[in-house]
Amino acid sequence: MFVSRGLCCSRIWNRSLFLKRSSNFRACFSTKRVGTHNGTFHCDEALACFILRRSSRFSDAQIIRTRDHQVLEKLDAALDVGGVYDPQSERYDHHQKGFSEVFGLGFNTKLSSAGLVYKHYGLEIIAKEIQLDQRHPDVFRLFLAVYKNFIEAVDAIDNGIHQYDTDQPPRYVNNTSLGHRIGRLNLDWIEPDQSSEKEDEAFHRAMELAGSEFLECVHFHFKSWLPARSIVMECLAKRYDIDSSGEIMKLSKQCPWKLHIFELEEEMKIDPPIKYVLYQDDRSENWRIQAVSVSPERFESCKALPLSWRGLEKEKLSEESSIPGCVFVHMSGFIGANRTYEGALAMARASLMTS
Repeated sequence: MFVSRGLCCSRIWNRSLFLKRSSNFRACFSTKRVGTHNGTFHCDEALACFILRRSSRFSDAQIIRTRDHQVLEKLDAALDVGGVYDPQSERYDHHQKGFSEVFGLGFNTKLSSAGLVYKHYGLEIIAKEIQLDQRHPDVFRLFLAVYKNFIEAVDAIDNGIHQYDTDQPPRYVNNTSLGHRIGRLNLDWIEPDQSSEKEDEAFHRAMELAGSEFLECVHFHFKSWLPARSIVMECLAKRYDIDSSGEIMKLSKQCPWKLHIFELEEEMKIDPPIKYVLYQDDRSENWRIQAVSVSPERFESCKALPLSWRGLEKEKLSEESSIPGCVFVHMSGFIGANRTYEGALAMARASLMTS
C-alpha cells in the first residue's frame, strides 16, 4: 500500500512538472522576438525597441541583437537593421538606399527606427499610458506633441540632420543630450569584458533610459502641457477684452504659456500677434509683463519694453514711465513688473505706443 501511494504521488508530481514545462514551452513560442543590430548602439534603436515592447502585440518581446540576415528573417520584427521598411512584416530600417519616409502631418524630417515605430505604434502607446480611447482627440494631439518635442530630434540626429542651416561652428559643446547619454552606455574600450552578454546588458540599460524619458515626456504633455494649452487658448480668445489692439493677453492662471502661444496663434489665425503677456507672480502679488519672443527658439522679443525703462526700479521707473506702482524692467527689456494689474496693463499699452 505504501508503494502504491508513492507511485501515485510520483505520478501526480510528474504530471505537475509536465504541465509546468508545457506552459513554459508554449510561452517560449508565444513570446515575440524583435531583432536589432549588435555592436555599438544608438538612441534611435534603443528607443524603438522600448516603444515597440509597450505595444499589445509586442508586449515584453525578447530582444535579439544580431546582423545575421538568416536569423533576422525568422524574427517577428526587426528594427534599425535588415535594409527593409515594411510595416506589414514589421520591418523598420532606415539605412537602405532610396529611403525617404517622414512622419507627415507637417513634419518633414527623415525618420529613424524610433520615428518609424512611433509612427505606427505611437497612438496605441499614448492611449494606453493616459488611459483614454485611441480615438479621443487629446490622444492625437499628444501624438503630435510628443513627436515634435521628443521623437523628431532623435530622428534628425540619427540621420545627421543639423538643427540650423549654417556653416558656422557651434559656439559651445553640448554632450548632455539623450543621444550622448545613451552613447556613453556603450562598453568603454578599456572594459576588460567585451562579451556580447555585457553588450546586451548595456543595451537594455539604454532602452530603459530612453524609455523612461519618453514616458516622462508623454506624461508631462498629458498632465501639464494639455491643461496649459486650454488656458492659453481661452485667454487668446479674450484678448480684445483686455485691450482694443488685440496684442495684449492676460493669463487667467499662471502656466507655461510660451509652449503654446505660437502654435495657437497660427491655429487660431491671430493677427496681429500677441506682443505682451500679463500674469500674476506666483511668489508675490505683483503683476508681470513679459514680451513675447520672435520665435520659440529665439531670445529676442517681438517688441521689448522701452529702452528708457530698462534697468530701472520702483520710484525711478515710475517717474520715467509716468506709471505708478512700477517694480522693475529687466536690462534686456523682455520682462518687467508692477504692483497692480492696472499698472502692468498701462505699461503694456505704453510700450505698444513706442517706436
